[in-house]
Amino acid sequence: MGIFSFAKNVGEKIFQRDEPKKETATVEPAAKTEPSAQDIANLLLKRIQQLGLNIDELKVSYNGDSDKATIEGIAKTQADREKAILAVGNVQHVESVEDHIRVEADEPQSNMYTVVSGDTLSAIAKKEYGDANKYMKIFEANQPMLSDPNKIYPGQVLRIPA
Repeated sequence: MGIFSFAKNVGEKIFQRDEPKKETATVEPAAKTEPSAQDIANLLLKRIQQLGLNIDELKVSYNGDSDKATIEGIAKTQADREKAILAVGNVQHVESVEDHIRVEADEPQSNMYTVVSGDTLSAIAKKEYGDANKYMKIFEANQPMLSDPNKIYPGQVLRIPA
Protein backbone atom coordinates (compact mmCIF):
# COMPACT_ATOMS: atom_id res chain seq x y z
CA MET A 1 0.00 0.00 0.00
CA GLY A 2 1.22 3.47 -0.76
CA ILE A 3 1.23 6.28 -3.27
CA PHE A 4 2.71 5.78 -6.73
CA SER A 5 3.68 8.69 -9.00
CA PHE A 6 3.12 8.76 -12.74
CA ALA A 7 3.79 11.18 -15.61
CA LYS A 8 0.55 13.17 -15.78
CA ASN A 9 0.80 14.22 -19.41
CA VAL A 10 1.61 10.82 -20.93
CA GLY A 11 -0.29 7.59 -21.07
CA GLU A 12 -3.37 6.22 -22.67
CA LYS A 13 -6.17 8.68 -23.36
CA ILE A 14 -9.29 7.04 -21.97
CA PHE A 15 -11.27 10.18 -21.29
CA GLN A 16 -11.59 13.32 -23.37
CA ARG A 17 -10.31 15.99 -21.05
CA ASP A 18 -9.07 19.40 -22.22
CA GLU A 19 -9.88 18.55 -25.83
CA PRO A 20 -12.21 20.72 -27.89
CA LYS A 21 -15.43 19.14 -29.12
CA LYS A 22 -15.75 18.64 -32.87
CA GLU A 23 -17.94 21.23 -34.52
CA THR A 24 -20.44 20.60 -37.27
CA ALA A 25 -21.48 23.15 -39.87
CA THR A 26 -25.15 23.14 -38.87
CA VAL A 27 -24.85 23.15 -35.09
CA GLU A 28 -23.54 25.81 -32.74
CA PRO A 29 -20.25 24.83 -31.10
CA ALA A 30 -20.94 22.84 -27.95
CA ALA A 31 -19.72 24.23 -24.67
CA LYS A 32 -16.60 22.47 -23.48
CA THR A 33 -17.56 20.11 -20.70
CA GLU A 34 -15.11 18.56 -18.30
CA PRO A 35 -15.95 15.01 -17.26
CA SER A 36 -16.85 14.74 -13.60
CA ALA A 37 -14.54 13.05 -11.12
CA GLN A 38 -17.11 10.25 -10.87
CA ASP A 39 -17.13 9.79 -14.66
CA ILE A 40 -13.34 9.49 -14.63
CA ALA A 41 -13.41 7.08 -11.67
CA ASN A 42 -15.94 4.94 -13.55
CA LEU A 43 -13.71 4.82 -16.64
CA LEU A 44 -10.71 3.85 -14.51
CA LEU A 45 -12.74 1.14 -12.76
CA LYS A 46 -13.90 -0.21 -16.14
CA ARG A 47 -10.28 -0.24 -17.35
CA ILE A 48 -9.24 -2.47 -14.44
CA GLN A 49 -12.26 -4.74 -14.88
CA GLN A 50 -11.51 -5.20 -18.60
CA LEU A 51 -8.09 -6.61 -17.70
CA GLY A 52 -9.74 -9.51 -15.90
CA LEU A 53 -7.76 -9.03 -12.70
CA ASN A 54 -8.86 -10.94 -9.61
CA ILE A 55 -9.72 -8.09 -7.24
CA ASP A 56 -12.77 -8.36 -4.99
CA GLU A 57 -14.61 -5.35 -3.59
CA LEU A 58 -12.82 -3.12 -6.11
CA LYS A 59 -13.47 0.61 -5.72
CA VAL A 60 -11.92 3.52 -7.59
CA SER A 61 -12.21 7.22 -6.84
CA TYR A 62 -10.64 10.20 -8.58
CA ASN A 63 -9.81 13.73 -7.42
CA GLY A 64 -9.70 16.14 -10.36
CA ASP A 65 -8.02 18.89 -8.35
CA SER A 66 -4.96 16.76 -7.60
CA ASP A 67 -5.31 14.26 -10.49
CA LYS A 68 -5.02 11.46 -7.93
CA ALA A 69 -6.82 8.15 -8.25
CA THR A 70 -7.45 5.98 -5.21
CA ILE A 71 -8.02 2.26 -5.56
CA GLU A 72 -9.03 -0.28 -2.97
CA GLY A 73 -10.07 -3.90 -2.79
CA ILE A 74 -8.74 -7.37 -2.09
CA ALA A 75 -6.43 -8.87 -4.74
CA LYS A 76 -5.80 -12.59 -5.11
CA THR A 77 -2.14 -11.98 -6.05
CA GLN A 78 0.51 -9.29 -5.83
CA ALA A 79 0.63 -9.25 -9.64
CA ASP A 80 -3.11 -8.38 -9.81
CA ARG A 81 -2.58 -5.54 -7.33
CA GLU A 82 0.39 -4.13 -9.25
CA LYS A 83 -1.35 -4.42 -12.63
CA ALA A 84 -4.36 -2.51 -11.26
CA ILE A 85 -2.06 0.29 -10.06
CA LEU A 86 -0.36 0.47 -13.46
CA ALA A 87 -3.64 0.27 -15.38
CA VAL A 88 -4.90 3.34 -13.53
CA GLY A 89 -1.60 5.24 -13.39
CA ASN A 90 -0.54 4.82 -17.01
CA VAL A 91 -3.46 6.99 -18.12
CA GLN A 92 -3.18 10.58 -19.25
CA HIS A 93 -4.18 13.07 -16.50
CA VAL A 94 -3.50 10.66 -13.64
CA GLU A 95 -0.54 11.98 -11.66
CA SER A 96 -0.63 9.59 -8.72
CA VAL A 97 -2.36 6.46 -7.52
CA GLU A 98 -3.08 5.91 -3.86
CA ASP A 99 -3.17 2.18 -3.32
CA HIS A 100 -5.33 0.57 -0.63
CA ILE A 101 -5.48 -2.90 -2.17
CA ARG A 102 -4.82 -5.79 0.19
CA VAL A 103 -3.31 -8.99 -1.17
CA GLU A 104 -4.54 -12.42 -0.05
CA ALA A 105 -1.24 -14.24 -0.74
CA ASP A 106 2.02 -12.96 0.74
CA GLU A 107 4.32 -12.43 -2.24
CA PRO A 108 7.32 -10.20 -2.97
CA GLN A 109 6.57 -6.87 -4.63
CA SER A 110 7.86 -6.08 -8.08
CA ASN A 111 10.05 -3.08 -8.76
CA MET A 112 8.43 -0.28 -10.72
CA TYR A 113 10.43 1.15 -13.61
CA THR A 114 9.69 4.38 -15.48
CA VAL A 115 10.57 4.14 -19.16
CA VAL A 116 12.92 6.84 -20.47
CA SER A 117 13.57 7.92 -24.04
CA GLY A 118 15.59 5.29 -25.91
CA ASP A 119 14.58 2.41 -23.61
CA THR A 120 13.64 -0.98 -24.99
CA LEU A 121 12.48 -3.97 -23.00
CA SER A 122 15.84 -5.61 -23.78
CA ALA A 123 17.75 -2.61 -22.42
CA ILE A 124 15.57 -2.56 -19.30
CA ALA A 125 16.11 -6.31 -18.81
CA LYS A 126 19.87 -5.76 -19.11
CA LYS A 127 19.72 -3.00 -16.44
CA GLU A 128 17.41 -4.90 -14.09
CA TYR A 129 18.52 -8.52 -14.53
CA GLY A 130 21.91 -8.24 -16.20
CA ASP A 131 20.53 -10.21 -19.16
CA ALA A 132 18.87 -8.55 -22.19
CA ASN A 133 17.29 -11.87 -23.15
CA LYS A 134 14.98 -11.67 -20.12
CA TYR A 135 12.92 -8.94 -21.80
CA MET A 136 10.02 -11.37 -22.25
CA LYS A 137 9.79 -11.74 -18.46
CA ILE A 138 9.06 -8.00 -18.27
CA PHE A 139 6.69 -8.14 -21.23
CA GLU A 140 4.70 -11.03 -19.74
CA ALA A 141 4.57 -9.32 -16.33
CA ASN A 142 2.92 -6.30 -17.94
CA GLN A 143 0.33 -8.11 -20.04
CA PRO A 144 -2.40 -7.42 -20.96
CA MET A 145 -1.48 -3.72 -20.64
CA LEU A 146 1.35 -4.25 -23.15
CA SER A 147 0.28 -5.77 -26.44
CA ASP A 148 3.69 -5.75 -28.14
CA PRO A 149 7.21 -5.81 -26.61
CA ASN A 150 8.22 -3.02 -28.99
CA LYS A 151 5.45 -0.64 -27.92
CA ILE A 152 6.60 1.16 -24.79
CA TYR A 153 6.83 4.92 -24.35
CA PRO A 154 8.76 7.39 -22.19
CA GLY A 155 6.98 8.04 -18.90
CA GLN A 156 5.23 4.67 -18.88
CA VAL A 157 5.67 2.72 -15.65
CA LEU A 158 6.31 -1.03 -15.90
CA ARG A 159 6.38 -3.91 -13.41
CA ILE A 160 9.77 -5.56 -13.05
CA PRO A 161 9.14 -8.86 -11.24
CA ALA A 162 11.81 -10.27 -8.93
